[in-house]
Amino acid sequence: MDILYLFIAFIASVGIYALYKRNKINKQIKGLSNKSIEMTPEEFKKMRNFSFGGRGTPKYALKYNFKGVYILYNKTKNMYYIGQANKVINRVNAHFTGRGNGDVYADFKYGDEFTIKAISLQESGYSSLNSLERDTIKTYDAFAHGYNKTRGNK
Repeated sequence: MDILYLFIAFIASVGIYALYKRNKINKQIKGLSNKSIEMTPEEFKKMRNFSFGGRGTPKYALKYNFKGVYILYNKTKNMYYIGQANKVINRVNAHFTGRGNGDVYADFKYGDEFTIKAISLQESGYSSLNSLERDTIKTYDAFAHGYNKTRGNK
């Protein structure tokens, strides 16, 4: 009987630790997200045009096309899409011009309201873009109740 209680206590402590770790990761991801600038696709387009406008574009603007994770939030449907890219600005632009996730583009095209946030890998404390993306997908439940069709790259 004592072994059974020890086993149950062990299983409970493993579960509690996993929950603690998950909550800590969620808090970290939400904190990183809250530090980033949130913009609409229209604001994003203006920023992108300024950053990549060609003649007269300030050189510093090109450095903002960083490696990281982006968070597309459909405010109309309360759904998220999380993605990763070596050049976040280019990749986010693809989603809103029909060269990314087809479901996101269709909802955007038909008038759903979106916001965009991004997390720089360099500023995140993560060493792997895949890990940052997986944790962000899990934090925002983007696989089970969002646009993501996978839990992220391994």
